[in-house]
Amino acid sequence: MDTKIDFVIPWVDGSDPNWQNEKSRYDKTVTGDKRNIRYRDLDNLIYWFRGVEKFAPWVNKIHFVTWGHLPSWLNTQHPKLNILYHQDFIPEKYLPTFNTRPIELNFHRIEGLSNHFVYFNDDMFIIKPTEKKDFFKKGLPCDTAVLMPLISKFRNSTMANVANVMEVINTTYEKNRAIKKNISKWFHISYGKYLLSTLLMLPYKDFTGFLNQHLPNSYLKSTYEELWEDEYKILDKTCDNKFRTGRDVNQQLLKYKQFAEGNFSPRSPRIGKTFHFNNNNKDIVQSIKRQKFKLICINDNDSDPIEDFEYQKEVVKSAFNYILDKKSSFEI
Repeated sequence: MDTKIDFVIPWVDGSDPNWQNEKSRYDKTVTGDKRNIRYRDLDNLIYWFRGVEKFAPWVNKIHFVTWGHLPSWLNTQHPKLNILYHQDFIPEKYLPTFNTRPIELNFHRIEGLSNHFVYFNDDMFIIKPTEKKDFFKKGLPCDTAVLMPLISKFRNSTMANVANVMEVINTTYEKNRAIKKNISKWFHISYGKYLLSTLLMLPYKDFTGFLNQHLPNSYLKSTYEELWEDEYKILDKTCDNKFRTGRDVNQQLLKYKQFAEGNFSPRSPRIGKTFHFNNNNKDIVQSIKRQKFKLICINDNDSDPIEDFEYQKEVVKSAFNYILDKKSSFEI
């Protein structure tokens, strides 16, 4: 039977004055990560849709999640497009939210969502032809299961979230038993040099951490349903936070649950790469123009202040336009 695969992508227009006004109502009364950079727009969403149409025409449905605003160019009548507002699937008690965690942890509540779906952040793009087997094989999510040390390379709140996730995983699963049960998946030849990392982490009793490439993640809706049944209190507490906090867990809990239970199909880490948007985006431009990977992420962060944001934004957009210059059917 042909597997139907949906894409889910949340998006926010941080420049929308109505959204800014609602966010400001909670800024002073609620704690959490409120940095504006979390909502800064690189103005490249149109290339996400062009990339999907050109390089993943097999997608069944695209579930576009928005606070309430929509891109002016979006063809809202496209037969493959399902536009969702937060209130359409997130329980009312968690709304409004300015925290990506409640959004991503409630995807399974989307009406009509396929059991097989891929979660994209709006900074993740398809820039080369893909096949369904890049995301699912034999009904299982494709992923790269590599053990890594828990290294603090993120902001404090993000690192805390990962630590919280690892605590849940290690409380629920026994590492050695999980690996032995699916040893061929943990030591798959496609992982290449990363196999050494897993070998080095084997002596540790618990799962220390996993390779996180920050690329689109394949999930089963049934995994979400099981997690909510087993870890309701933890998920409920996270979804209650209107802004990101160090007390949250995130969608990696689902990813790592799939690892620990062996509910995944091994995939080479060479499928994609994450880049950081900064003052010199030559690597990003070359990777896009030469289509070095099937998937890329262009992560915007404040670790390297950008001197000329508008110029750098146009440089990257120009690279996208080099391979995706034709208007897609998702555009008016």
